[in-house]
Amino acid sequence: MTMGRRGWAWLALAALLCIAFLRFCVRFVPADAPVATAPAPGSRAVDNGELLIPVEGVPASALADTFTQSRAAGARAHDAIDIIAARGRPVLAAADGRIEKLFWSEEGGRTIYQRSADGRRVYYYAHLDGYAPGLREGQGVRRGTRIASVGSTGNADPAAPHLHFAVHAMQPGEPWYRGSPVNPYPLLARAR
Repeated sequence: MTMGRRGWAWLALAALLCIAFLRFCVRFVPADAPVATAPAPGSRAVDNGELLIPVEGVPASALADTFTQSRAAGARAHDAIDIIAARGRPVLAAADGRIEKLFWSEEGGRTIYQRSADGRRVYYYAHLDGYAPGLREGQGVRRGTRIASVGSTGNADPAAPHLHFAVHAMQPGEPWYRGSPVNPYPLLARAR
């Protein structure tokens, strides 16, 4: 069986279309490449300071500086702020960076540790109700990207869902669970 001129022409056209499709429509990405996602369309992020307020729709006027309050009957300092919000309210990345660790702990419940793009800070989000679909360790995130939802997991009062948000200054090579506490309140509410 031989192929005539029309057969060869159709075969050549099909090959060209396949090459054009692969060139302009398909992007090959290594499996371990970071995934940067954009903020959700229509999200209402509030940006009043150096960092984005990490709960959608919460204004700076609703924040309270609870950084130095004692916890566990005075056994430790809070070293974070609590952002009160309805269960399920979107939690947003406070800055560009990478998801360092998704972790469950007795105190924090469902948590996220996010390292800043420059590696100098780790942002800690705790008491989460759930992670955003597809969120994974190593994933790159942009400021304002939905990463989770507000909840009351861990030792949080189930009747008072909130985001426990902490910032840690990191030294080069320091692991996600270390760092020195930094008060997030002025970083979130600077323009208040």
